[in-house]
Amino acid sequence: MIYTITFNPSIDYIIQVENFSIGNVNRVEKEFKYPGGKGINVSRVLNNLGVKSKALGFVGGFTGKYIEDFLKAEGVDTDFIQVAGETRINVKLKAEEETEMNGVGPEIKENDLNNLLEKIERLTRDDFVVLAGNVQKNLPRDIYTIIQKRCIKNDVKMIVDTTGEALTATLEYKPFLIKPNKDELSEIFGKKIYSIEDTIYYAKKLISMGAQNVIVSMAGEGALLISSKGVFHAKAPRGVVKNSVGAGDSLIGGFLSNYMDESSILEAFRWGVASGSATAFSNDLCKKQDVIKLLEEIEISQLK
Repeated sequence: MIYTITFNPSIDYIIQVENFSIGNVNRVEKEFKYPGGKGINVSRVLNNLGVKSKALGFVGGFTGKYIEDFLKAEGVDTDFIQVAGETRINVKLKAEEETEMNGVGPEIKENDLNNLLEKIERLTRDDFVVLAGNVQKNLPRDIYTIIQKRCIKNDVKMIVDTTGEALTATLEYKPFLIKPNKDELSEIFGKKIYSIEDTIYYAKKLISMGAQNVIVSMAGEGALLISSKGVFHAKAPRGVVKNSVGAGDSLIGGFLSNYMDESSILEAFRWGVASGSATAFSNDLCKKQDVIKLLEEIEISQLK
């Protein structure tokens, strides 16, 4: 079973405004409301691709109930912990330029966190856990490594999608997959990365630090997979980018959806890139029929 953990979910309120003008009344052309949070996105993508998962994390108030009801209506299994306070709302304004205003989210108390850790400790070697996104300020900065330590004795496979020190601190526990983008790779090593050769060089450093597999997403340049099998490049398919939110999460969801069935890292990589691209080309997260259409466009070549 795949479990996703979203520490700070949200309702993403997406509004489209033509000719947005600061300081004046603006009329919304279109609006959408979706459950937000990187782990939740992964669970929704897996569900769209016909693979079951269970979404874990913390929700509260009427906004938290909205998220639970929305996911259940789609068919996504949830096992959230109810907390005091309200799940946050993030406003995403799509105009001439994209602007985001993200809420803070509720405080997570020690008892709430312990309840989550108890659920995690029951997982086994047949399970995957996706740790993705940022966490509330009142939680321990090393919460990802705390979770890894609880899982390592049962050989649970960890997928980590976060940034900076929060990511590098997880590497000694040998996560199954990490997925930085090129900018995040630059941030980790304090070096501006321009070329694919430099990207490969620093991604290999993450392997030497403990990661089993590394996927580096590079927007229009496609993506790189660095693993024990070698270094592979997936060419990005052509399309009109409509949505930058959730493409990386969709890559992880697409990857896991195939890997659970086939255990082929290269074919899982293909599905991941197709899923991330399908989300970028749509207004919401990818649907299976759109992913399948793009699969034949994903050209994978071995670089090393």
